[in-house]
Amino acid sequence: MRASQPVLTRRLVLEARRREPDGAGGYVETWEALGVHWAEVKPRRGRALASDALPKAVIPVDIVVRAMAPGRPGRPRADQRFREGTRTWRIEAVSEADRGAHFLVCEAREEEVSP
Repeated sequence: MRASQPVLTRRLVLEARRREPDGAGGYVETWEALGVHWAEVKPRRGRALASDALPKAVIPVDIVVRAMAPGRPGRPRADQRFREGTRTWRIEAVSEADRGAHFLVCEAREEEVSP
């Protein structure tokens, strides 16, 4: 039995962290857009985390996108993130999703600050 094809209906922007000097000897962290991916976002089991500032809900997801050759600037990597509007998902790992390497699965997590 053949696995079903992913349904790539979510438009996500891939972003990479960038550090820029702040003029006072430190740096400011910004995010630079690398490109757009059509994706399927599949939730996994979430959990709550205690934080010094605010409690957070950590929502792990698998994000499936079309494969790209290793080394291409638009290929997702760990420590990058996907953005959809105000929502962001931090990428933790990337692997081929199928035997033919047509798709990549990005293990990621969305952190939401609890009200």
